[in-house]
Amino acid sequence: MIWQNYIKNFNSFLKLEKSLSANSISAYIHDIDKLTQFLESKQLKIEPTAIELHHLQEFIKWVHESGLNARSQSRIISGIKAFFKFLLLEDIITINPAELLESPKIGRKLPDTLNPSEINQLIDAIDLSTAEGQRNKVMLETLYSCGLRVTELVNLKISNLRFKEEFIIITGKGNKERLVPIGRLAIKLINSYIRENRLHLSIKKGNEDIVFLNRRGGKLSRVMVFTIIRQLAEKIGLHKRISPHTFRHSFATHLIEGGADLRAVQEMLGHESILTTEIYTHLDREFLRDNILQFHPRSRKK
Repeated sequence: MIWQNYIKNFNSFLKLEKSLSANSISAYIHDIDKLTQFLESKQLKIEPTAIELHHLQEFIKWVHESGLNARSQSRIISGIKAFFKFLLLEDIITINPAELLESPKIGRKLPDTLNPSEINQLIDAIDLSTAEGQRNKVMLETLYSCGLRVTELVNLKISNLRFKEEFIIITGKGNKERLVPIGRLAIKLINSYIRENRLHLSIKKGNEDIVFLNRRGGKLSRVMVFTIIRQLAEKIGLHKRISPHTFRHSFATHLIEGGADLRAVQEMLGHESILTTEIYTHLDREFLRDNILQFHPRSRKK
C-alpha cells in the first residue's frame, strides 16, 4: 500500500530519534494502521500528503462509532498527531492536518490499588514448594519494593543490582536509566533466588544477565507475570481487576500516604512529568480529609 514507506520511516524515527520502547512504537503504528483501515473502508486511495482535516475528523467519527471509549479514542488521536508531526518535521508535508484535531474530553482515571494486607495475602498464597513459586514470591516482592513496570521487571539485569548501596539501575521508557532504592527484604530474597534457584537452570544464550528466568532458562514474558498475579487473585478470592501495574500503583500510593515527597516518588517511578505522579495523591487527600473531619473540633459531632 502507498502508506507503507511512510509508516516504515515513522517507525525508524520513533526507534532511533525518539528512543521509544518496542511497545510504544507498536502502539503508534497500530494507530496509523487504524487510519489506513478507515481509508480502505471508504475506498479513499490517497497518500498521507493529501490527507486533510476533514478526512481525519471523519476517521475519528468512524472510530467513535466502532464503540471505542473516549480514552482509546484519545490514544489513537495522539498517535495520528505524532505521525503528521513527523511528516511535517521531515518536510514531507507543509501543513499539518492533525494540528486542529480535537481529542474527546476524558477524566483522569484513578488507578486501582491494593492495601498492605491484600499484598501480603497475595504473596502468602504462593506455593513455595516449587522453584517457580519461590521465584514468583521474589518477583512480587521486587515489584512492590521498587514500583517497577512489568517490562522493567522482566528485563532486570544482575549487572544492574547495586545491593551494597541498596539501589538497582532500571532502564525505563525511552531507554532512560534511573536509580531505584530497593528494600532489604527484596535484596535478601533476590540473593537467595540467584544462589539457590536460578543457579540450577540451564540458561539460554543471551539471558545470562537476566535476573528472573522461566523453567527453560529464558526471559519471562510480560504475559506470564500478568497470569501469575491474576491466578493468585483468584486463589484468594480477591475481587479486584489487578495486574503487575497494580503493585506499582500501590507502591506509589503507600509512599505518598506515608509522607514521601512527591518529587522523590516521581524520580523512583521514572515519570517525566510531576502531573503523572500527582494521580497517586488521591488516597492521600482522602486520608487527610478523614483525619480533619475526625479530629477538628468544629467537625466533631455534638
